[in-house]
Amino acid sequence: MAKLVGADPKEIIFTSGATEADNLAIKGVFETYAVKGNHIITCSTEHKAVLDTCSHLEKNGAEVTYLAVDKNGSIDLAAMEAAIKPSTILIAIMYANNETGTIMPVKEIGAIAKRRGVIFFSDATQAVGKIPVNVIDDGIDLLSLSGHKMYGPKGVGVLYIRRKNPRIKLTAQLDGGGHERGVRSGTLNVPGIVGLGKACEICGAEMETEFNRIKSLRDKLETALLQIENSFLNGDKNRRLANVTNIAFKFAEGDSLIMAINKNVAVSSGAACSSATPEPSHVLKAMGIDDELASSSIRFSLGRFTTAEEIDYVIEEVTAKGQELKKTKSLIQESNS
Repeated sequence: MAKLVGADPKEIIFTSGATEADNLAIKGVFETYAVKGNHIITCSTEHKAVLDTCSHLEKNGAEVTYLAVDKNGSIDLAAMEAAIKPSTILIAIMYANNETGTIMPVKEIGAIAKRRGVIFFSDATQAVGKIPVNVIDDGIDLLSLSGHKMYGPKGVGVLYIRRKNPRIKLTAQLDGGGHERGVRSGTLNVPGIVGLGKACEICGAEMETEFNRIKSLRDKLETALLQIENSFLNGDKNRRLANVTNIAFKFAEGDSLIMAINKNVAVSSGAACSSATPEPSHVLKAMGIDDELASSSIRFSLGRFTTAEEIDYVIEEVTAKGQELKKTKSLIQESNS
C-alpha cells in the first residue's frame, strides 16, 4: 500500500473504509490543531463523507469555506489561496471526482498549502490504483482511500498520515486498545488488509496498461452516445480519469432512461453512495448545471472487467431506448399542446 502512493509503511493506518478515514482526518485535525484555529477549506463537489463531516464540525464551532468550481468541476487556485487566513488549519480537496472523473490540480494545491503552512488532506479514493499518486511529489499530508475501489475487499480502507516535514498529529476518534499507533483503536481486519495489499500490487503493475485500455473503451462509448441529439458531456474533457463518463440526455429523466435500458446494464444517476437520495447530483449542480439537466444525467463507469463487446451492447441499448423515450416525450408534448 505504501509503495503505491510513495509513502513509508509506518505512515499507513488501516480503517474500515474511506468514510472512516475521512472522518478521522478531518475531525482529528480539527481537535488537534484547535489551538491554532478552526477554519477548514473544502470544495462544494466533495464526497458526502467529507461534506457531512465538515457540516458536523460547523455545529462544534468550525468555520468552513466551501469553494465553488467552474463548469468543468475544478477549483480556482487563486480563490483557494485567497480563502486562507491565520485561523486556517486544513485544506480538504479530493484528488478526483467520483461522478465526473475530473482530476483536481493536486500538486498545485499541495504547494500552496505547504507555502502557507496549512495541512492538506485529499480523499484519493477514486484516483489511487487508476493514476499515479505520490504523496511526496503532490505535497499531500493526509490521504484516504477505500479498498473496494481498486478491486480489493469491501470494509477496509487507509489513511496516510505524514510523519515528517511536517509531522502530522491526529486526535483519535475511536478509544480503546490503542491499535494503529494509537490513532485507530479496534481489532484489525487482517483478511481485508491482505486483500487490499494484493490489490495494490496488481494495480501498481497494471496501471498504465489498464488506463490506456479503459480510456479507449470509454472514448468509444462516449463518442457514440454524444452522437445522440441533445446529449452533453458533464465535466472536464481532458483532465479526468479514464474510467468515468458523465453524460446528460436532455430529452429524458436520467432515472427513466436507467429504468428503460436492459437490467444487465448497471449505471447510476449520481454517486452510488447517494443513490437513495432523489435530489439531483450536488456535484453537477455545483458545476452550474440546472436541476433539469442534472436530473437527466447518467454516470457510466468502466473497469478492469469491462469488454469491448459490453461497450457495443451499452451503445446499442442506450441509443435505442433513448430514441423511444424521445418519441414518447414528443407525443406527450403534442397532445398537451
